[in-house]
Amino acid sequence: MKESKLGDFEETILLLVGILEKEAYAFKIAEEFETQTKRPVSIGAVHSTLSRIEDKGFLTSEMAAGSAERGGRRKRIYKITAEGQRALEISRELKLSLWNQFPAFADGKLNFVLG
Repeated sequence: MKESKLGDFEETILLLVGILEKEAYAFKIAEEFETQTKRPVSIGAVHSTLSRIEDKGFLTSEMAAGSAERGGRRKRIYKITAEGQRALEISRELKLSLWNQFPAFADGKLNFVLG
């Protein structure tokens, strides 16, 4: 049986694949991760996570044609599957449910002062 849950990093990478659409290749995903999260990430971590998510059936990938700007090298483009979209929906629903149960955020406002 395939693993059907997403870890936090996997969820973020999968969301970035959806955001980037036709530009969803490892280097671009890593760049977007750093831009969006303001945190560094290694390309190796992105590659291994993409592979793991693909093994779970949440992504597919195919090699794009090489380009002159890349010296003829091809890049692997990732796309979210229906199962991947469902996994994201389940994750979102769970997190929203938890946020809505947290009394300090139940009405959509912060009801206590941090610090």
